[in-house]
Amino acid sequence: MMARKRIERDWVDLLPPLRGRLTRQAPLAQVTWFRVGGPAELMFRPADRADLVRFLAAKPADVPVTVIGVGSNLLVRDGGVPGAVIRLGRAFATVAVEESRIAAGAGALDLNVAFAARDAGLAGLEFLSGIPGTIGGALRMNGGAYGREMTDVVTEGEALDGSGRLHRLSHGDFGFGYRHASVPEDWIFLGATLAGQPDSPAAVAARMVEIQQAREASQPIRTRTGGSTFANPRDPQARGAKAWQLIDAAGCRGLRLGGAQVSEQHCNFLINTGEATAADLETLGETVRRRVHAQSGVELQWEIRRIGVPLSGGRP
Repeated sequence: MMARKRIERDWVDLLPPLRGRLTRQAPLAQVTWFRVGGPAELMFRPADRADLVRFLAAKPADVPVTVIGVGSNLLVRDGGVPGAVIRLGRAFATVAVEESRIAAGAGALDLNVAFAARDAGLAGLEFLSGIPGTIGGALRMNGGAYGREMTDVVTEGEALDGSGRLHRLSHGDFGFGYRHASVPEDWIFLGATLAGQPDSPAAVAARMVEIQQAREASQPIRTRTGGSTFANPRDPQARGAKAWQLIDAAGCRGLRLGGAQVSEQHCNFLINTGEATAADLETLGETVRRRVHAQSGVELQWEIRRIGVPLSGGRP
């Protein structure tokens, strides 16, 4: 049970009327790909942008807000997430094509944006079909795959700050780096405009098929996993090695802890074999990091987003 009982007793009851759905102690394990983790102290699914602005403007400044998408690159700790968890629904998932650009809402699936680009004969966005998440998550982490990333295609965007004020962002305002954007953590992306280049729909579709086949051949995509666990290192000591190569060299392929396992197929993936806790998965990940550092001197950095608190007295 989480300590911030006043969220249930006080400020939630004082919120103005909202058209979206408020749920106390909302289960999160069922909405993450790992299928682990505790509840959200409060979950809010805003009806639209105005509803979200109203919520952010009314909530106390000391109540933390966490935005989650489809839970594909997310590990929710077993004690749950204090404060408010926001999930953006259909009103934030719009995808509109205008000439060579696509305006995509933060809640739009990356795959759906790639489909829209294919149908419109726009190249350069095929990589999104290899990222199992939403545009908001891709913006937050400068998501990328198969040689391209968000910084290559984003031209502008919009976000709300923690008080509900709207900010219009140029490409430079995102502060994109490797698997990172420097936009403040409490800002909520609303959407972005992405640029493509004219090409035939058939050629774009063929490249998307190649990406899907490569994913299926190399990644454990049909298991309870969270995608790539660690970012590929930029450390000179890595000498160009990718995270999976360093993990393999450290003898971690197939390593188990409780119900968690390093994938045999792709050892930069952690798997819930069926009975794992979030603590099992996070502790196994930290074990991998220690072994890689001991073997190579490289400090792997988590790519999976870890949120919430552990159970009292639990690991880690």
